[in-house]
Order: sequence, then structure tokens, then C-alpha cells
Amino acid sequence: MTNIQKEKIQKLRQEGQSYSKIASALNISENTIKSYCRRNNLGATESTKTKTEKEIYSSCKHCGKPLTYGTKGQPKKFCSEECRRLWWKANDSKLDKKAYYHLSCAECGKEFESYGNKNRKFCSHACYINRRFKKESV
Repeated sequence: MTNIQKEKIQKLRQEGQSYSKIASALNISENTIKSYCRRNNLGATESTKTKTEKEIYSSCKHCGKPLTYGTKGQPKKFCSEECRRLWWKANDSKLDKKAYYHLSCAECGKEFESYGNKNRKFCSHACYINRRFKKESV
């Protein structure tokens, strides 16, 4: 990569251009552009960054404790697994669940509702066991 290309990359990144646009403009591999930008701290500028969840959730959605973030992974919404479970349990009714199936048990004939599994055959584990291990009278 020539010095002229490096200067153009710096200029285009400061203008907010994406890696792919810079790569096509300079006829250089996109991975080469990414590597150069990473080595020279030419990531996204503050003006081009959108508001992320990291900025939105500065405290736990359940208990309100301040959240700490690592350098990798998704932004946190909860301070602990316990808070996450409690929040979902309390807010279960707010979700629009569309995958409910109304089925009939193959063993007892009782009508039951299954969430997310339209191929379910039994209303309970007991009905499954009865059907599987039922002794036929001779």
C-alpha cells in the first residue's frame, strides 16, 4: 500500500466512509482496509456512531444497579442472570407470542396448548409413558 493510498484511507474514514466503499474506491481488498484502520485507530468516528444499547442501558432493567461492560460481546441489559429471569417472569404478558398451537393428546384425547412445537403429540409426560409402555391385554 502506498503512502498516497494510506492518506486517502485516513481522509475517507474521517468523512465516515465504510470499509467496503473505501475498498472499491481504491481498488484494495476490504480486509486490507480494515486491518490498516484497526492498526491506526481509524475505527468509526464519534459522529458516525449511532446510539447503541450500551448507551441506552446504563443500569439493570430489573433492579436499577449500574452495569459494567467488558470489551467484548453484546451490551448488557441486566446485572445478573437472576435479574434477567425475574424481569422476564414479571413481563411475560407484554410479549406478543404467536407460536401457540392447539392440539389434542394422542393418549387421553384432552385438548392442550403447545408453545413453539406444532408436532407435539402428548399433553404430559405421564400420557407419553402410558402410551409407550402400555401393556396390551391378551
